[in-house]
Amino acid sequence: MNKQTSIDFVSIIGVVLAFSAILGGQVLEGGHVGSLMQITAFIIVFGGTTGAIMLQCPPRIFFDGLLLAKWIVLPPKLDPHGLIKQVVAWNGVARKGGLLALEPQLDEQEDPFTHKGLQLLVDGAEPEKIREALEVEIATYEKHHIDASKVWMAAGGYAPTIGIIGAVLGLIHVMENLTDPSKLGAGIAVAFVATVYGVGSANLFFLPIANKLRAVIEQELVIREMLIEGLVSIANGENPRAIETKLQGYII
Repeated sequence: MNKQTSIDFVSIIGVVLAFSAILGGQVLEGGHVGSLMQITAFIIVFGGTTGAIMLQCPPRIFFDGLLLAKWIVLPPKLDPHGLIKQVVAWNGVARKGGLLALEPQLDEQEDPFTHKGLQLLVDGAEPEKIREALEVEIATYEKHHIDASKVWMAAGGYAPTIGIIGAVLGLIHVMENLTDPSKLGAGIAVAFVATVYGVGSANLFFLPIANKLRAVIEQELVIREMLIEGLVSIANGENPRAIETKLQGYII
C-alpha cells in the first residue's frame, strides 16, 4: 500500500470560489476590498483562536493537526484497485512457494503498516493474530489522526465567538471616543470586520478543513481494513477469485 500524493484541484477551486464570492459581493455592493483589511481585527480573531486551540490541545496533537492541513491540497493517493491486484499477486506467490516466498516482497514495502502486516504473514502468524495486531494499530492511527483533525474543528468553534469579542472591543473603543467623531469610524470598522473574520474563517476555512480531513482519514482506514482482510485471507489459504471478490466489496 505505497501512498503517493496528488493535487486536489477541487479543494483549491473551492477556496478560490469562496473567497471570490465574499470579496466580489463586497465590490458589487459598492464597497472596497481594502475596508476588509483590518490588522487589529485579524490579530484579535486569529491570535485569539490560535491561543485557545493551543490551550486545548497537547503540543503533539496541535502540531500534527497543522501538518495534516497539507492533505487538503495534497491528499494521499489511495488505490484500492491496485491494492486488490497486489494482494491477489501475493496470494499467488504464497500458493506456489509458501508464505516464506513472500519474504522478498518485504523490502518493497515503503508503508510501515503494510510492511508489518506482510511480516506477520511471512512469520506464519495465525490469521486472527494478524487481524488482532493490525486492528490495534488501526485503532491507534484513527484516534491520533481524528484528534489531530479536531484542531481545525475547534478553530471553527472558537473563531466566531472570538470574532464577537473583537466586535465588542471595537464598540467599547467607539463608546470611549463618542466625543471625537474622527475615531468612531475605526472602532466601528474593527467591530464589524472582526465578526466577518470570525464567522467567515470558521465557515469558509476551519470547518471545511476539519470535515475534509475526516473524510481522507476514513478513506485511509478503509484501505487498511482491505489490507487486513486480504492478508488474513492469504493466511487462511483462500483462492484468488474469492479474495478478489471479497475485497471488491469494500469499493463503492
